[in-house]
Amino acid sequence: MSDYLVDIKNERLSFFTPAGEVKALNDVSIHLKQGEVLGIVGESGSGKSVTAYSLMGLTAHPGKLLGGSLYFNGHQIEQLSEKEMRKIRGNEVSIIFQDPMTSLNPVYTIGNQIMEAILLHTNKTRAQAKERAKELLELVGINEPEKRLKQHPHELSGGMRQRVMIAIALACEPKLLIADEPTTALDVTIQAQILELMVELKNKLGMAIIMITHDLGVVASMCERIAVMYAGRIVEYGTAEDIFYHPKHQYTKGLIRSIPRLDTKDHERLVPIEGTPVDMLNPPKGCPFAPRCEECMKICLRQMPPVTNFGEVHYTQCWLNQKEEFETSSHEKGAADE
Repeated sequence: MSDYLVDIKNERLSFFTPAGEVKALNDVSIHLKQGEVLGIVGESGSGKSVTAYSLMGLTAHPGKLLGGSLYFNGHQIEQLSEKEMRKIRGNEVSIIFQDPMTSLNPVYTIGNQIMEAILLHTNKTRAQAKERAKELLELVGINEPEKRLKQHPHELSGGMRQRVMIAIALACEPKLLIADEPTTALDVTIQAQILELMVELKNKLGMAIIMITHDLGVVASMCERIAVMYAGRIVEYGTAEDIFYHPKHQYTKGLIRSIPRLDTKDHERLVPIEGTPVDMLNPPKGCPFAPRCEECMKICLRQMPPVTNFGEVHYTQCWLNQKEEFETSSHEKGAADE
């Protein structure tokens, strides 16, 4: 039995399209304990959402799991039927989707949509479910909950709709909450409130969170560990301190350089990552980031780099780190010989 709540090992997942095979996930491994917060960071198309959806058994057609194993709370996800997955979704694991306007049903009231999850997964009566829905709206900071239960999604602001989505996700107090870019469409003030709310709820309910985002600034304040994804691979993994203060992969360094800073004396220009994302239909033989990397070597284009460890948690896949490691060990060997 695994010690981890989430234990994804060497997951490989592809989408078989008319144009060819899109290798969406290549050898992805994620481990998460109860109560931990993991941030998955990367640009659009890097495989962040695909990883999370596969954990919930929501891989869309024509996606297919080709290898690896996915364990959640003792369940082996890839071996469960759709009927068995429905018992887990919303009950043990919940997701906050990226756009609340398209996730909420426009013809049903807010109350009906929150109560649906409660009635499906618990033995509560309609009256008890309504009371629980009211409690949840109060929990996520929505005023006049009695009035809001009778309203439709279009009658609420973007921030309130996002709070409703969080309320639905928390309806059955799941062990894991997946937040798929939950603050993308919100202004900065509301974004800060939503993130603060999620941290409060995590501490109150003791649930684990997987935060998916393309914004490193969002994960800085709330994630204990961060996985940096590029072209369907985790290119760097470590604690928040490792990633922000000791980044080892050139892509991670590029992401950090592109974050606006308030503590600089001069007006520094943001440094973008040059080039375009890799074509997943025809991925390169070597490191997927090589065509955009300023430090690219010949071996980077030919061969995928092995994993380089920098401690118990921190690791990366980059030939530059292998080069440094080789030079360090050669230097130490030479000094010992002398």
